[in-house]
Amino acid sequence: MGNICRSPSAEGAFRSIVEKNQISQNYEVDSAGTHAYHIGNSPDQRSQEAALNYGVDLSSQRARQVHESDFYYYDYIIAMDSDNLVILKSMKPKKSNPKIQLMLDYSKEFPGASVPDPYYEGKFDEVFKMIHSSCLIFFESIKKKTNIN
Repeated sequence: MGNICRSPSAEGAFRSIVEKNQISQNYEVDSAGTHAYHIGNSPDQRSQEAALNYGVDLSSQRARQVHESDFYYYDYIIAMDSDNLVILKSMKPKKSNPKIQLMLDYSKEFPGASVPDPYYEGKFDEVFKMIHSSCLIFFESIKKKTNIN
């Protein structure tokens, strides 16, 4: 909702995957919140620490809010939970065509579930691991569809 925990983690995880595959030039990766909380702030320090355990640096990211233009620019808009999914689908302009779905639609262990918000529960390592494994599956699905190696 506020773009300081789960979404920046997903942005960092996915970005690191495309960089490791040396195809960053083929992907535009960003994250945004559905609410205006924390705009301009860095990701939560605990999210940054969990990401660093996987070799992913989130420190250069800054929170922003989803904008109408995002629905025209991006092919995929990935929600972290069902509440954000509903909000994103309601924000989508009729003439835009991104695929909007849940992050864990790409999970082997939790398909269709919401990524838990670690902000209050403190399960940052578990959440990053869940997001990272889903990003790997998401990446492979895109690679198959586009034949980008």
